[in-house]
Order: sequence, then structure tokens, then C-alpha cells
Amino acid sequence: MDCSLVRTLVHRYCAGEENWVDSRTIYVGHREPPPGTEAYIPQRYPDNRIVSAKYTFWNFIPKNLFEQFRRIANFYFLIIFLVQLIIDTPTSPVTSGLPLFFVITVTAIKQGYEDWLRHKADNAMNQCPVHFIQHGKLVRKQSRKLRVGDIVMVKENEIFPCDLIFLSSSRGDGTCHVTTASLDGESSHKTHYAVQDTKGFHTEEEIDGLHATVECEQPQPDLYKFVGRINVYNDLNDPVVRPLGSENLLLRGATLKNTEKIFGVAIYTGMETKMALNYQSKSQKRSAVEKSMNVFLIVYLCILISKALINTVLKYVWQSEPFRDEPWYNQKTEAERQRNLFLRAFTDFLAFMVLFNYIIPVSMYVTVEMQKFLGSYFITWDEDMFDEDTGEGPLVNTSDLNEELGQVEYVFTDKTGTLTENNMEFKECCIEGHVYVPHVVCNGQVLPDSSGIDMIDSSPGVSSREREELFFRALCLCHTVQVKDDDDVDGPRMSPGSGKSCVYISSSPDEVALVEGVQRLGFTYLRLKDSYMEILNRDSGIERFELLEILSFDSVRRRMSVIVKSATGEIYLFCKGADSSIFPRVIEGKVDQIRSRVERNAVEGLRTLCVAYKRLIPEEYEGICKLLQATKVALQDREKKLAEAYEQIEKDLILLGATAVEDRLQEKAADTIEALQKAGIKVWVLTGDKMETAAATCYACKLFRRSTQLLELTTKKIEEQSLHDVLFELSKTVLRCSGSLARDNFSGLSADMQDYGLIIDGAALSLIMKPREDGSSSNYRELFLDICRNCSAVLCCRMAPLQKAQIVKLIKLSKEHPITLAIGDGANDVSMILEAHVGIGVIGKEGRQAARNSDYAIPKFKHLKKMLLVHGHFYYIRISELVQYFFYKNVCFIFPQFLYQFFCGFSQQTLYDTAYLTLYNISFTSLPILLYSLMEQHVSIDTLKRDPSLYRDIAKNALLRWRVFIYWTFLGLFDALVFFFGAYFMFENTTVTNNGQIMTTSTHMIFGNWTFGMLVFTVMVFTVTLKLALDTHYWTWINHFVIWGSLLFYIVFSLLWGGIIWPFLNYQRMYYVFIQMLSSGPAWLAVVLLVTVGLLPDVLKKVLCRQLWPTATERVQSPCPTAARRGPHPQEVAFTFWNSEEYATLPPTLGPAQGPLGSSLSRGCPGSGPEMPV
Repeated sequence: MDCSLVRTLVHRYCAGEENWVDSRTIYVGHREPPPGTEAYIPQRYPDNRIVSAKYTFWNFIPKNLFEQFRRIANFYFLIIFLVQLIIDTPTSPVTSGLPLFFVITVTAIKQGYEDWLRHKADNAMNQCPVHFIQHGKLVRKQSRKLRVGDIVMVKENEIFPCDLIFLSSSRGDGTCHVTTASLDGESSHKTHYAVQDTKGFHTEEEIDGLHATVECEQPQPDLYKFVGRINVYNDLNDPVVRPLGSENLLLRGATLKNTEKIFGVAIYTGMETKMALNYQSKSQKRSAVEKSMNVFLIVYLCILISKALINTVLKYVWQSEPFRDEPWYNQKTEAERQRNLFLRAFTDFLAFMVLFNYIIPVSMYVTVEMQKFLGSYFITWDEDMFDEDTGEGPLVNTSDLNEELGQVEYVFTDKTGTLTENNMEFKECCIEGHVYVPHVVCNGQVLPDSSGIDMIDSSPGVSSREREELFFRALCLCHTVQVKDDDDVDGPRMSPGSGKSCVYISSSPDEVALVEGVQRLGFTYLRLKDSYMEILNRDSGIERFELLEILSFDSVRRRMSVIVKSATGEIYLFCKGADSSIFPRVIEGKVDQIRSRVERNAVEGLRTLCVAYKRLIPEEYEGICKLLQATKVALQDREKKLAEAYEQIEKDLILLGATAVEDRLQEKAADTIEALQKAGIKVWVLTGDKMETAAATCYACKLFRRSTQLLELTTKKIEEQSLHDVLFELSKTVLRCSGSLARDNFSGLSADMQDYGLIIDGAALSLIMKPREDGSSSNYRELFLDICRNCSAVLCCRMAPLQKAQIVKLIKLSKEHPITLAIGDGANDVSMILEAHVGIGVIGKEGRQAARNSDYAIPKFKHLKKMLLVHGHFYYIRISELVQYFFYKNVCFIFPQFLYQFFCGFSQQTLYDTAYLTLYNISFTSLPILLYSLMEQHVSIDTLKRDPSLYRDIAKNALLRWRVFIYWTFLGLFDALVFFFGAYFMFENTTVTNNGQIMTTSTHMIFGNWTFGMLVFTVMVFTVTLKLALDTHYWTWINHFVIWGSLLFYIVFSLLWGGIIWPFLNYQRMYYVFIQMLSSGPAWLAVVLLVTVGLLPDVLKKVLCRQLWPTATERVQSPCPTAARRGPHPQEVAFTFWNSEEYATLPPTLGPAQGPLGSSLSRGCPGSGPEMPV
């Protein structure tokens, strides 16, 4: 059989039609079209079940285990555990298996519980009742049983069960209102429109008799994009083809509002709905700390392998003499003698790997995850970051990047809605050179609704009066504003003199400001009803215009248009947009006068729009209709074809005038930017606004200062001279001033250096990013980056959304690899938010697309200051200490074990008991560092906010650099040497008692290898815990409870473990060991002395560094360890950064030595009996 035929059948009947066609055809109500139209091809689509859960009952264990063991650390410990099971190793498999089992089990329980909650939510959603039409009647069934093609009825306040094409509604005009808060967070009512040819079907029988097919694109996750068409069959005539767009699509998860009921046909169901496709998570971002942690793990893995190799080699060197290889008490069997040397050496190497594997801290991963998860709540609980005006607080969408907030070097911010309030106020309009300002004083009188102030020409003439009214009508008609429904607004809306005004709703605050502004100038927009727009003119007369077409706004065209027909039959095209997109299309009007006014308003920081129009003759309009109809029904490249059609239509315009709207600066935006610059963070503003408006805003928010010399890299300058010349000229300018001195990489704020500010527009950026004719673009990019590095601030204007992301990526991938942060509030900021290392969304008035796609969301821009300078600072300090401390305490833990091999003939004898090997990282030392990493405050919150320069102390991963890492490692080595050799020299001289036990001559203490290990372990636990106590500066009762409680738990556990004969153990080697050790006074003295010696170098280093080379943080800390309490907060004491020279002097490592520990021990399974005398 032909393989291609088999493949086709499999795709068609198993995978579904959507896998092998670009579009899908849906038969409305599962009715076949009339004969002779097209063949009926049944298609297979998924049912309407939503599955957000990852696991099922059957695959949970294997799938969860597979995902967990994909982590390198878990897989490594699994290998170690398997090695312990397979070969004869010095430690029990429990020592590796139990911590691994604990980590795997805790993670599995957490993930299983979360998945159970998802299953519960899925079942509730899939079993909710839905009404659909079957044989002309209303039938009720569960949501999961819906199929593509079913006609569904949804009532008011119900949630749409799947993605529907809107067929008809109870409203006469065929509209409905929906809210999409669960999809994109927007709570405003959005208007959707039924298909023109089906909006008259209001009953079940009528809608069941509909013969139609829907052709549309395959499912894709963009909530705001949909391309399709519907073919409606009336009798045997050719079908009526209507275009379908996002305005006809009702999305699953949205709620029907202010509409009694609607009918719709299901086109996407189940996991193919746009809501389900948006479940997919964003690409995983990794913090700099996590990358450092992985590098350190590799270093410690190399140390582990080196230790195992050294011990393996030395073991065979040690056993080269026969009496050492086969002592009288441990003769080899014949099978052991015949084993291959290399196989024996490899087995010994694996055994040493198992013995020393605890240097890799498996519990560190669990602790880091817990710290990040629990620590993220400090942001959401922060009352200072709660905005009472909006009732919104900060959101944490991912906790994986908490510490990255303390490492930011570049902030890329949007302007409108981020730096500004996005609360527009209409200031003025300019018509034919005459400026109109609402409600101003003229000749000592307050003008009523309309105020014409002639600032350029004399009083307007008759023709100018006509243009003036045409301008006002254009503002009343060229928009997508909705009038809020109210039962008793018809009367007041008709009579503006009553003092009541309309309530306007729009997704764009600019449009509402313009409509409200023109209302104050005498023209009031009333409503859109049955495709007719009604306005109230100055003479209180109602004018009706038929809305023929809307040419929607987009960020590329930067304009929108409407085509309307007046009551007298005249057809107008009204167009409004940015000056850069209107002026090139104008052939008539007072362009120079209006342009000068626009530029003046832009310099003052006002947002400007230009308005133009043209009259259309009927024949011209018919051509436009045919062009738009052909492009709107296209399934392929519809957006591109529409853009080309709009380009043809919007030309040869007559300029009417321009508007100016003010967008006020957000509260404390200037203070926030100033603080960020003092913290060494470079701030870039990326906006779509024109240069003059954006520059005025930058001056207002103190991004640019009066002393800042502005450098322009704009299209206008490139037109005058080539891009190459402009770049080299700017480069010489900024480098000449800096000379041979290295400019501060973080901030250009310097008293003895000239500050530069760079302004670049989108067109110039495109030229820089465009590959050169010789195939290279790196030269221009590097030159551009050099200029930017020497500028204190950069303004990028006229930026498309994709260009914003390109800028962020360019800086992110530069040779310094700085940590970037992007912040914005609109859908056009999503691309740069996703591109940056850290993305922050502002919960603003342009919807919540930015907040949904960000890592963190904040109500206002001012909250960024505390998020970075306080929370980010603390997060980084805490987790860097956590990482370094984990490596330090594991070096202290395992290096004595390494030293012990030199005194036991490399026999792989363990120094510690199995229980202590297992519980060291799980119980004895885990809680204090976890609590430290959640609550530590080395300086007060007020100090961090008052002195932003402290942020520089931790910049560029300062606390996880190699120098600091080596210091912690050498400190661990030094402490391990103190623990081991302190105990060793204390018990150096021993004697044998009458009953054969070994007793120290100086301390008269019963002594053996487990006592020695117990003493080393006790000193180690006390030292590493007290080391953390010395580093703690923010003491609370919880700190005291956990730190001293951990030490108490260790003592109680040791007393119980060694004071009871446990029946489940096949050995009792620790019986009475701890109690015997505590019964000796010199042992107490040894513990105190060795702990003091172990802590002394770190204390001396901190004191010396604080006195000789203090950091900025240490200078602002209180020198007194008992600082005054601030309200309910405990005292805060001094803190020292570990970034000075590493401890350089270490005792030499001893080789195999003579003495009481110098004899070889049994190579058999250790610990098979009571404590062995040495």
C-alpha cells in the first residue's frame, strides 16, 4: 500500500484535519450545504474538555520521577545511590537514598497536590451545563460534550463555554457586551458584532434553519487576532460571503454582560480555544545566581573527583607492601586475589566517590526553591506598594528571578502609561491656524462651551467657519468610543443644557479625551445605533451620519479613518493620526502653520494628533468597498492586504487641524528615576511618541537635566549626512570628553564629566540593525553601543513594539552581558518585557496584557524604586549567603572525612555515623540558613531607600564572584583542619586499660574512632551554626528559636541515638558514645576552644576589613551591636560583605603519619560491631 495514502488517512482520522490544512471549514449546526456547492468532508476536532493538569492517576509516578531526575543534582545522587547498592561501599545506601527520597517525595507531594487542584478545577469547568440548539429545540448538556459546529445559546452573566462566532443576540442592533477580565484582566465592557446576515435570527427555530459554513484559520493563541469568513446560503443562490474578525469572535472565559442572550456557533473547542492555548508558559528565565550556583557545583564536582582519584592512587601506594595489603586480621580470599587490578581500582574509585559525595549539597536546591517561593510573598505583602486609588497591589508571576531584582544594570521603560498617568486631558486644538482652548478667559469674559482664540491669523472667515465645524464633526465621528448604557440618559443626552454629560468608554484614553474635549467646544457625540452615528451640534440640532467603513488603528500605520455618509448624501473620509503619518498624505491645507503649532505643543510635552479629510464621490466609494470586501474575506495574509488597501485609500487628504492632549507625569516618577540613576542603573525610555513630546517628558522626569548635552541620531540628521559620518561624529564627541579616563559603566552622573543624553528614532535604529552591503552589521552596532555606554540616559522615540525588543536584546547580548529590566503597561510593551532578563508590567489603563506576560506587576512606576533598591537588595544578599554558606558547611563536613583516610590506610572507613551523615543537611543545619535567607536585613529599609548608592555594593554579582567563593571555600578548609587536627592532637597520647579499652592519658576518656568522629561532628555543627549567627544582623525571636533550637535538637538527638539500644538496628556502635564524650571535662573544653579557633579568622577578617577597607554599606551601618529598635522590629547590627582577600595561610596537609590513628582499619563493611578501639 502507498505510504503517503496511509499517512494521509492517519492524519485525517486520527490527528484531525487541522494538521494537514491551513484553515478549517465548520458546518453551522452540522448542516450540510445545499447540493452542488461543495463536497461535505467530515472533520475531526477535539471535544470541549479542558485539561490543565499535567498528570493522570496512571502516569503520575513515572512522569514525575522522569521530570525530577532530569535535574542534574537529582540524577547525580541517584547514580551515587545505585553505586552504593551495587558495590561494597563504605557507607550505607541509606545515607544517599534517604536525603534523595526526602527531596523527591516532598517535591512530588507538592506537585501532586497542585495537580489535584487542577484536576478539581478542570472537572468543575468541564461539567458545567451548556444550552445548545438541536432540531430547533433548546437542549442542555455538559460543557465537555460540546463539538465544533454546535450552535450554543449563552445568557447574561454566563461565561462562554468555547470560542464562538457571534450569530445573533437579543439586541436589535446585533451587538453584545462582554468582559474579558479572566483573559487579559480588562474589566471594561467590549462591544462585539453579530454577522450581518444572521443578526435577525432571534428564535431557536430560526437559528436552527441557518445554512452556513465558516472558514477560518487554525487555532492560534493571539487573543486579539482572528481571520475567517462565513458563507450564508439563501435558497439556491450563490452564498453571501462576509468577513469575520476578532469583533465577531466570543472567547472562552469571557462573560456576557448587558445582553439577555446570544447565539453563536462553536469553532474552537477544548484545548484548541485561545484561552487554553495561552496556558502555555513563557520561556524559562534563569537568574545570574542560578548560573553561578551551577558553575560552583561543577567546581565542587571536580574537587570530588580529584579527592577520589588521590585516595585511590594513595591506597594502592599504601598497599604496595604485602603486610599492609593483607594484614593478619583481614586476609584476602582467593577470589579477591584473582580480581583484575583495574576493576578493583575502579571499584575503589566509586567507593571513594560515594564516601565524599556529600560535598555536593543536594538539599541546597530544595532550600533555594523554598526561599524563592516563600520570599516572593514579601513583595505581595508590602503595603507601601499597594495603590489605594486603583485597589491594586503588586503581583509575582514567577519567584525564580527574585534575586535578579538586585542585579539590574539597565532599565528600559515605556513612556505613556508608565512614566505618565495615561490620564488624558484635552488642552487645545488648532484649526486652519486658529487655536481653540475650552473654557478660557477672553476679553475679560469666560467663554461658553466654544472658545476660539485667534493666535496666528485674524478672525476666521466663512470658509474657515465651515472647516472649523468639519473639524469638530471629524473628532465626533473618527473614533471607536462607546457610550455607556443607561436607561435614562436619552433625555439628558439630547439636552446638554441640563448639565448632564455622556459617559464615554474606550480602550484608548486619547479617544475619550478628544470626544470629551470637542463636547466642551460645542459638538457632542451621542451614540451609534443601527450603523448611524448621532452628534449634537452647537445649535442643539441632531445630525445623523451613516457609518460605512472603519479603517482601524494599528501601531504601524499610526492612524485610523472612518468613511461616513451625511444626511445630504455626501460621503466623507475622516482620518486622524500622528503628524508623521498624516502630513505626507496631505495635498491641501495650512500645513506650515499647523506643523509649527504641533511642534510647539510637542516641546511642551503635549500629545498631538492631526486631522484630515477628503470627499468621496459615489463611484470612488464603490471602488473602495470592493477593495475592502476582497481583502477582508481573504484567509491568507489578510493583515498585509488590508494594510496595502488602507495605504491606497488614505491619500490625497485635506488637512483640517491638530489636537493637543496632556498626559500628566506619574507621581514620584522623577524621584524614582533619580534614585535609580544614583544606584548606578542606566534608564532608557522607549516610546512610540514623537521626539519633541518624549524629550519634554524626559526633562520633566529628570532623565535629562539642564546640563545634559543632547546628541541626536535621527532620520533628519541621517538625511543631512550619512549614517557612518553621524555615528563617528557622535563617537568622537562622547569619547573626547571622557579622554583616557574610564567612564562609569553604570551611571553618567559625574561632577567632573559632561553628561550626554542620546536621542534615537525608530528609522535610525533600523538602519543600524540592518546588515550592511558587505554582509556585516556588527561595526555599526558596536559603535552605537560605545556611544550609548558613554551617555547617562538614552531616549528612543518612534519605536515599533518589535524595535523595543531589539533594543533590549542588543544591550542584553553586548559584551558586558548586563542584567536588563523592561517595564511597560501596554500590549505594545509585551515583546520587550519578554525579552529582558526581568519583565515588569504596570497595571495600567491599557489593559493587562503587559502584567499578564511579565515576571512581576506593580500598580505604579514609583513602586519600582522599592522593588529594586529594597526588595531586590535583600533578595540578593540573602540568597548569595545561602549559596555560599551551603558550600562552606559541606566543605567543613566532608574535608575531615578526606583527612581521616590518611590515618586509616585509605580503607574507606567513615568518620561519622550513618545517622549523622544523613541528617546533617536535612535537620541539623537546614532551618537556620532557610530562616536567614528569608528574614535577614543587613541595613534598614529606610537606609536603603534614603541612600540608593548602596545598590552598587552588590552590583555585577559581587557576592558570588570567584574571590568570594574561594574565600568561603578556604574558610571551610581551615575550619575542617581545626576540627580534625584539634581533636587529633587532643587525643594523641593514649593507653590501654585493664579491660582492653583505649583511654587518653591526658583526659582519662574512653576513646575510639566513633568518639573521635563524634567530637569532630559536634564541633562542626556548633561552628557552622554560630558562623551563621555571627552573620545575622536582624534578630527576631524566630531567629533565636531556630538557631539555638537547632543546636538543642542536635544534643537531644545525640543523647537519644546513643542512649538507647534501638531494636531495628543491626549494630549499636554509637551506644553511649555521646554521653561518654560529654562526661569528660576536657571534651567540653575542646569543643569551646575549637569552635572559638574556627570562628576567629572570620571575625578578624571582618573587623580588619571594616576598619581598613569599609564598603559603602558598612559606613552607613550602626557600629553599635544593640541598635535601637524601630517600632516592632528587632535590633539590627553590623553586616560585612565577604568580598575582601581570601584567607591565605592554611596548615599543611599531613600525609600518612605515625600515631594512634595511623594503623589500618578493617576493609570490610565498617561499623559491624561496637565502637572499634584505634
